[in-house]
Amino acid sequence: MIKELQLRVNLIEERKEDILLYKAAKQLGITIDEITGIKVLRKSIDARKKDIVFNYKVAVYINESVPQKSDYTFEYKDVSKSKEVHIVGFGPAGMYAALRCIELGFKPIVLERGKNVQDRRRDLRAINQEHFVNEDSNYCFGEGGAGTYSDGKLYTRSLKRGDVRRIFENLVFHGATEQILIDAHPHIGTNKLPKIIQNIRETILQFGGEIHFESRVTDFVVKNNKLVAIRLQNNIEMDVRALILATGHSARDIYELLHKKEIALKAKSFAMGVRVEHPQNIIDNIQYHCSGERDELLPAAAYSLVHQVQNRGVYSFCMCPGGFIVPAATANGEVVVNGMSPSRRNNKFANSGIVVEINVDKDIPKYDQFGPLKGLEYQKNLERLAFTSGGRTQAAPAQRLVDFVEGKLSSALNETSYQPGLNSAPLHSLLPKLIGGRLRKGFAAFGRKMHGYYTNEANIVGVESRTSSPVNIPRKENLEHPEIEGLFPCGEGGGYAGGIISAAMDGERCAEAVISKLS
Repeated sequence: MIKELQLRVNLIEERKEDILLYKAAKQLGITIDEITGIKVLRKSIDARKKDIVFNYKVAVYINESVPQKSDYTFEYKDVSKSKEVHIVGFGPAGMYAALRCIELGFKPIVLERGKNVQDRRRDLRAINQEHFVNEDSNYCFGEGGAGTYSDGKLYTRSLKRGDVRRIFENLVFHGATEQILIDAHPHIGTNKLPKIIQNIRETILQFGGEIHFESRVTDFVVKNNKLVAIRLQNNIEMDVRALILATGHSARDIYELLHKKEIALKAKSFAMGVRVEHPQNIIDNIQYHCSGERDELLPAAAYSLVHQVQNRGVYSFCMCPGGFIVPAATANGEVVVNGMSPSRRNNKFANSGIVVEINVDKDIPKYDQFGPLKGLEYQKNLERLAFTSGGRTQAAPAQRLVDFVEGKLSSALNETSYQPGLNSAPLHSLLPKLIGGRLRKGFAAFGRKMHGYYTNEANIVGVESRTSSPVNIPRKENLEHPEIEGLFPCGEGGGYAGGIISAAMDGERCAEAVISKLS
């Protein structure tokens, strides 16, 4: 017999060996000898009150053996001589599209503009130390996409888009810890993701797929409204029967190319703002109702905040406890910030994007001249402003939090995790009122919700602008572009995902749609 239970364990109990066994036996009214095993299905922390509790969902096996294998199997087959499916982009959507193609007996040919994870590190170092951005290899472009060196948070609300558990199990199959199957807010860590991504690459190559790095697509060859070929930066032309376009939310040249060729696009609402960085102990003390060091059993505390200001949401995005702020620009002459955390989340800072909703139909009328690219142009202008106000390097403009809200230039800034450095700038006057005005009211409201959050011990750093794509590449119910046969927009770049897991699910769906068409 198997029984599923919800168990609550306090901090003192959490230190006791076999506490789940004893609690399960007591709740079921049986002896511990009758329990042959307990499997943790889900674990979360309830820190709303001073007495912190761990919530466990467990499967209790009563006089029955505990299964050792996962219910999920991944049967890859040799596709070296099979029909080909071309995939542009090797982030989560492209990777999972390629893996699904192999499962279904088709050969994926992946074209990635950036470098593999090992070679990519040198280009990231150049951004941090030399302030030089390789426009094809950076924090957004390269093997694994933007998620590789930007945290690896796996939490998703896209539960109706596909089999979420399958995506997680595949990550475990390729080397992720089984803890991601249990944690309510799972996270791999930017230090562990590269090895997992390398394992996925090796699976694709082992079973006959192809992956071509440093292969940027520069043109689409369309005849009679059908995609027939693609051209690469070295003028190589490749014939295609069907193409999954999984280029991510920062591949602006792809949007511009599609627009130039008069292939239908739509402007899409998105969000922009800043990244705020506190000492981690401040967030720990607020969330865990403590002073001094948090209990060793507790992870670095996170938070989630939202407040409505003038009919627009101001909210936290990509919160990174124990993390770092990183430079996420994809071109020289712009400054973009993002956040990441290592697997242990043991850095002394906590950072989060704090962003404002932007309705492209109402909020930026001056950019209507750019048609479907108006949100993209708005993004560009703010990133160039950040570059100029930061000192025309990858150093970022920054201000102390209370100074920002009160409209004062900061005479000095706090220590930061952002390696290129910070320069004091009047972000309160530099940011458009649409964003800056709402942020100032939002931060004040957050201070009322989290006592201690509103402090000049925190820096705000600009700009957080790549939250999602400002462009949507439309598609029909069969996931194909409505005008161009053989073109399948996919993942975050198409406007159909908002993170690693939702992008991976969309990659699988697009692979299935392409194969349905070709079969």
